[in-house]
Amino acid sequence: MNLMRGAVLSKLFAAALMTVAATSLLSAAGVADRASLVNPLVGTANGGNVFPGATMPFGMVQFSPEATPVNLKRMIAAPGGYEYRANRLRGFSLTNVEGWGCAGGSGDVPLMPITDAVEGSPSADFRHAYSAAFSHADEKAEPGSYRVKLGNGVEVELAAATRMGIATFKFPEGKPARVLVRTSDSEVGSTAAQTRIDAATGTVTGSVRSGNFCGYIGTEDRRPYYTLHFVARFDRPVTETGAWIDDKVTPGATTAEGGTGFGPKGFPEAGHGSGVWLGFGTGGGVRVRIGISYVSDENAEANLEAESRDGATYEQVAARARAAWNKRLNQIETEGGTEEQKIVFTTALYHALMTPTAYSDANGEYMGMDEKVHRIAAPQSVQYANFSGWDVYRSQFQLLTWLDAKQGSDIAQSLYNQSQQDGGRWDRWTHLGGATHVMNGDPAAAAVADVWAFGGREFDAKGALASLVRAADVPTKEDLSHDGCPVECVGQRPGLDQWLKLHYIPVGAPAWGPAADTLEDVSAEFGISALAGHLGDENVRQRFAVRAQYWKNIWNPNAAPDGGYFMNRNADGSWPVMQSDDDDDNDQKPHGFTPATGAGFVEGSAAQYVWMVPFNVAGLFEQMGGREKAVARLDRFFYDDKGAPAVTNAGPLHAELNNEPSIETPWLYDFAGQPWKTQQLVRQVLNTIWKNAPDGIPGNDDLGEMSSWAVFASMGIYPEIPGRAEFVLGSPIFSKVTIHRAEGDVRIVAKSAAADNFYVRGVRVNGKTSSKTWLPESFATKGGTLEFDLSDTPDKNWGVNRGDEPPSFGAQ
Repeated sequence: MNLMRGAVLSKLFAAALMTVAATSLLSAAGVADRASLVNPLVGTANGGNVFPGATMPFGMVQFSPEATPVNLKRMIAAPGGYEYRANRLRGFSLTNVEGWGCAGGSGDVPLMPITDAVEGSPSADFRHAYSAAFSHADEKAEPGSYRVKLGNGVEVELAAATRMGIATFKFPEGKPARVLVRTSDSEVGSTAAQTRIDAATGTVTGSVRSGNFCGYIGTEDRRPYYTLHFVARFDRPVTETGAWIDDKVTPGATTAEGGTGFGPKGFPEAGHGSGVWLGFGTGGGVRVRIGISYVSDENAEANLEAESRDGATYEQVAARARAAWNKRLNQIETEGGTEEQKIVFTTALYHALMTPTAYSDANGEYMGMDEKVHRIAAPQSVQYANFSGWDVYRSQFQLLTWLDAKQGSDIAQSLYNQSQQDGGRWDRWTHLGGATHVMNGDPAAAAVADVWAFGGREFDAKGALASLVRAADVPTKEDLSHDGCPVECVGQRPGLDQWLKLHYIPVGAPAWGPAADTLEDVSAEFGISALAGHLGDENVRQRFAVRAQYWKNIWNPNAAPDGGYFMNRNADGSWPVMQSDDDDDNDQKPHGFTPATGAGFVEGSAAQYVWMVPFNVAGLFEQMGGREKAVARLDRFFYDDKGAPAVTNAGPLHAELNNEPSIETPWLYDFAGQPWKTQQLVRQVLNTIWKNAPDGIPGNDDLGEMSSWAVFASMGIYPEIPGRAEFVLGSPIFSKVTIHRAEGDVRIVAKSAAADNFYVRGVRVNGKTSSKTWLPESFATKGGTLEFDLSDTPDKNWGVNRGDEPPSFGAQ
């Protein structure tokens, strides 16, 4: 999702080789402390929107710095709460979401250590009041921990377990030691907050009611839909208390209540909010342990006690978190490659393993989307939350399930649970306990099929399939509604009545972009077909395989001089006169279709969406007039008229490999009998727009989706077809990759891999020579050995014959 992308920062901070990169990178292969190869500051600029703070793999807690906006006209620093250009911090919040867009969200209950007296209300200007300067030279981010020295002299250390965080604040000698608990100051506001201090025990208890993801875009999401509860225990005697409510400051008070609101434009207004502060005398260290829950204060306290004891230290929690990260990161071991490649790859894997996040408490309870308390039931171990479906169905769910089939099963069950609690609707973007409806299409079917295809079997797959089929066959009142459209259409299948009648989404139906919605919906139909096929339901498989071919109904073979394109289509079957949405003067003057148009599409153009039939590439190429014409179009798509790569920010006629609609396209040459072009292009992309630098992720990381792309691409494989487990081939950057899985290890060997050796001249699969540019599903699920013979020159004889290309799925 790219709803709010920062400007591309040219030659961004070339000298900023982060502190993590400076740690021991351990040159030997098979590094046990693989966390030392992670740089959490990658992606904190250029709209990557990641957060650098402390978290566990898929942790409920993200204990991370909240920066003040660099641009004073903006309400946020960045959707991840932190932007590399920022030079001031306003607190350290307990929650966040990795790499998302819009204006972000969460960022709940920032704690801020200060040495000033609290005289004015922190809510007078909660983005800047009581903030402190900082320098990257005084900052260190590592998996599971974060440290920084603030300009006010306070040294901050943060670490996280799954459902609790720990912080130490080391105050300068002789300076007052105070901590603000900014309960109401969630990143995009709150509607209610309450805080209570028990000074005798050094305990602060409270909650905040929030939500509002993308709420500035429209009123549909300008609402609260979750409550975060917290219990914080300080280890030093409290010598001072105080509270504020809006502009009123009350020294000595121990309670506060009131939210910031979301404001008339979806952003909280200055002057509203509440919180408390605690004083601890002067100088010295203050340690605080904090448990959180989305169910109750009692569960927050139980989570705290389950994951730490009174004597727990920052060092202990940080060490456990690092061990947990090493366990997950060591699932993919690499040999060879440069240190830069190792850091970029391991950091991408780190980012891909953050989301979805644990949502159920230590006792198994969680707050459902019906705002009732539920409890997980065996075989499910964890209820997960935060699903950006439009993004993650493309490759992130595949990676997570491939590495841990049990976790993939729990993720699929979590989605099914959400749908059951939401009246049968599988919402496309859920944030904690809320359905936000953001983006377009119906990604749930492909996502669940991804899990099954890659080995996730321990969830109610038949129940999920039946629910998905019902949602695809029976229009609901939400499906017929324009509420929330275009960006936040409330229905799971907006315009479903028209889809069932016309077999495409017409102009005028509820949609963000009718043509884009049609293309997303055919992938959903294929996802249902694929899941049904895996489950042995042949009738459903065939019926939805036919429906998956509805993409042909918006294909206009005469759309432009260079060939056919997908276009908006009227309900009467005619092609509409296009309206200008890309002219600089925005005069809305009628004009004919051009491939550069964004009319009918979502975060992309007709030229970028023309490739979006990943399950039937052969059928698409046939519509284009055959392989040769398709290759010529691919060449123009990826390269400018001078032959230079045009893969990001090159205009609407070229690829945007910083956003989801384009990310499956580099592997299309495999389908066209020219696989050496895929090998060259993917390596070019990895070498240029993925970097060990703040701008090292080319756009929103989208809850790990873009990072999962980089992980697969670096290994020389990619799950091109959503809902299935075939891999298409590029070439690996490492001489050896070992993927450790309970179902069987996968080994990818390329002894001659090097910077200039990326062209494939031969492949062996489990010891047998293969000319195919893809691997069957059995390789992903059962494991095996894939060997590449690489060269520095293209081999135009390997993988080029009919039958070597990856499979395509028509209406059979």
